[in-house]
Amino acid sequence: MKLIYNVDDKPKFGQLIIFAIQQLLAIMAATLVVPVIVGNGMSSAAALFGAGVGTLIYVAFTKKKSPVFLGSSFAFIGSMFAAFAGATSIALGYLGIILGAFFAGLVYVVIALIVKFAGVKWINKLMPAVVIGPTVSIIGLSLAGNAIGDLTSGGLKVDNVSVASPYVALICGLVTLFVVCISSVYGKKMGKLIPFIIGILSGYAVATVFTVIGNVAGIDALKVIDFSHITSLFADGITIKSFLQIPDFTFLTAFGGIKELSGTYVVTLIAAYVPVAFVVFAEHIADHKNISSIIEKDLLEDPGLSRTLLGDGVGSMAGAFFGGCPNTTYGESVGCVAITKNASVYTIIGAAIMAMVISFISPFVAFVNSIPSCVMGGVCVALYGFIAVSGLKMIQKVDLEDNRNLFVVSAIFIAGIGGLTLKFGNVEITTIACALILGIVLNIILSKKKTEEISE
Repeated sequence: MKLIYNVDDKPKFGQLIIFAIQQLLAIMAATLVVPVIVGNGMSSAAALFGAGVGTLIYVAFTKKKSPVFLGSSFAFIGSMFAAFAGATSIALGYLGIILGAFFAGLVYVVIALIVKFAGVKWINKLMPAVVIGPTVSIIGLSLAGNAIGDLTSGGLKVDNVSVASPYVALICGLVTLFVVCISSVYGKKMGKLIPFIIGILSGYAVATVFTVIGNVAGIDALKVIDFSHITSLFADGITIKSFLQIPDFTFLTAFGGIKELSGTYVVTLIAAYVPVAFVVFAEHIADHKNISSIIEKDLLEDPGLSRTLLGDGVGSMAGAFFGGCPNTTYGESVGCVAITKNASVYTIIGAAIMAMVISFISPFVAFVNSIPSCVMGGVCVALYGFIAVSGLKMIQKVDLEDNRNLFVVSAIFIAGIGGLTLKFGNVEITTIACALILGIVLNIILSKKKTEEISE
């Protein structure tokens, strides 16, 4: 892939700000929604701040060689539920999600030390292109249902059901998708670099027109945008708090739970977080193989898997300390890099700093929260599709005429698209991890025939 901006290229300051906003918009919706799902008063703004801190730590550990943003991890949602369920108070629950992320981060540190001394050749043998390619595709394909579901859903909901007509929502989502595609393909240099900003603003504008008409005419089916996120800021008039607000950082509440901490609760946290960390490790490999193929540099070799793991692990600890949510590399960020052909790590750094700053700026967070699902769905159709295609490109040189390779790829695709998951208590092995593990095992079994043929 011919990049417009390579990893170490530094765009002009004005352009950098715009590129950073685009990266932020690509990852923000998912980052903000995790604390909402977990509940218990967790702050989306604090999670956004934690994502920014975690990303900066990751960039530092990877020596500014890996252009990926870290956001709130969905894989640990079950673990976070377990932390609150086993707590005797909200304060202890907050302390629990910080300690849990620390234990998960330690798993990354231990694996990083093993990799440091054992190298990464065993990773490449264990996960060759025939395994990692279809797994990367599954990362995108497994999210396809989410994208299409959002595409027909408005932002204004009653009892968690969109009041807008799915056809009206679909129009807004398709406008977003078409504008993103047209900007990326036919746009001038700047248009090609910020297709998501142009697409989101276009979709939002169309959704605004529908919503205004719906409010004036009293037609609920046209009400796509929920403006209450914005209007609630000014319910008591225009004040400083309407524009600036300190996020409810997790550690502030967690300090109150120290006296309640017990050995039994700590064991509960270890059981809830550590196994998931091993699952996320598999996704870490897939994400970094994907971004490596985009920038045409093997990040597992340079800066090295040990550094990417440390960056991810320590970044997760920091993210949980401030926002409660462990962080992970985001496929949306990788997709944004692939589509815009902007791999500049300075864009990632700018997005991280911006995430920290705007977490204090209430109107911006409120605006992002007001972007209807259908508009983000239009964006995600392109993002998730690019992730899926990136995986397919990895297996272009794999000989699929050979049944050994064909069976491995087939098994991974069917397990991934079919949604295979395994659950042991509070620990859930995700679809991606299940597909990857199945592919690894099957590849090892079938590779024995190749070894036998060579020996004969």
